[in-house]
Amino acid sequence: MMNIEQSIIEGCERLEVRLRAGTGARLAVFLSLLERWNRAYNLTAVRDPKAMVVRHVLDSLSILPWLEGIRVLDVGSGAGLPGIPLAIVQPDFEFVLLDSNGKRTRFMNQVVAELKLANVSVVRSRIEDYRPAILMNSVVSRAFATLAEMVAEAGRLCAPEGRLLAMKGVFPDDELARLPSGYNVVGVYPLQVPDLDAERHLVHLTPARRD
Repeated sequence: MMNIEQSIIEGCERLEVRLRAGTGARLAVFLSLLERWNRAYNLTAVRDPKAMVVRHVLDSLSILPWLEGIRVLDVGSGAGLPGIPLAIVQPDFEFVLLDSNGKRTRFMNQVVAELKLANVSVVRSRIEDYRPAILMNSVVSRAFATLAEMVAEAGRLCAPEGRLLAMKGVFPDDELARLPSGYNVVGVYPLQVPDLDAERHLVHLTPARRD
């Protein structure tokens, strides 16, 4: 556990993510829980704890500078990625982790309980059935469909002044070409994830103004 914690702390330093006291240990506990549950529930294809540091924790935290506002929705959160690492590092924000799969939401609820994450709500629901009382400042996704599908299904959950943040691998030319009207592409940013030998990009969209 100590080696994993140190790997997380060193990776966050390279990402220029400042961790509060004890945060590295909490992120290591999250990975320990994920590794344990993975044996029975197959939540993620990544099995090696050191690879989890890079592919799950550091990859998730790479989008931290783009979060806007305090209400964040993680669509199709799966094993709590990127929502749980972001919520651990940013306790002043409120995170909703949305997924329709029971085993995944049970795992996320267990993490929330064990780490006492007061700023996280886990919702088991299909996205088309989800009706929040207040729209979100940031809507994020890590492995949720195409950009067109994301805006079609999750766009309504974003506040008019909010942003949609989609994590992708290689530069998504085809998906951008198929993006429907009603959304502006603010930028597509390369993400530099320490020790990850793969391309990562973040697509930043905003709802088009309707004056």
